[in-house]
Amino acid sequence: MDKLINDFSIGLFAIQTLILLVLILILKKFAWKPVLDSLSAREQGIHDALNEAENARKQLQNLQSENEALLKEARIERDNMLKDAKETAVSMINDAKNKAKEEAAKLLVDARNAIAEEKAGAIAELKTQVALFSIEIAEKVVRGELASSDKQKALADQMASEINLN
Repeated sequence: MDKLINDFSIGLFAIQTLILLVLILILKKFAWKPVLDSLSAREQGIHDALNEAENARKQLQNLQSENEALLKEARIERDNMLKDAKETAVSMINDAKNKAKEEAAKLLVDARNAIAEEKAGAIAELKTQVALFSIEIAEKVVRGELASSDKQKALADQMASEINLN
């Protein structure tokens, strides 16, 4: 260090200081300012990118919450539609059952009425046939009874005596 102090020259020091100051001024004007500007621009770009990323994250959260809400609403609507469809199906089935029961009851009543009509017709026809057979039998008996004149006279006397009694 002693050698350094002994070799020290004020002129050399002044020139070196002047060169250093000129170099600093040149660097400040041409190098530091563009470097600082680019650093500032980069810092601003990073800040803007972070803001955009935050906005994108918020938008993504909003979209996710909207999607969840839409999905929930769609599920509720689907459940309501299924419930309505089931209720409609049950209603249609019950209506069909009731209609079938009514038609069966109507058919049963119609069948009973038809049976009653057929029975009444058959009874009327049977009565007619019995009456015809009775008339035929009575006719044959009366013919047999009235075939001789003695029987005719006895029948006339018997009828006359019944008329007097009544």
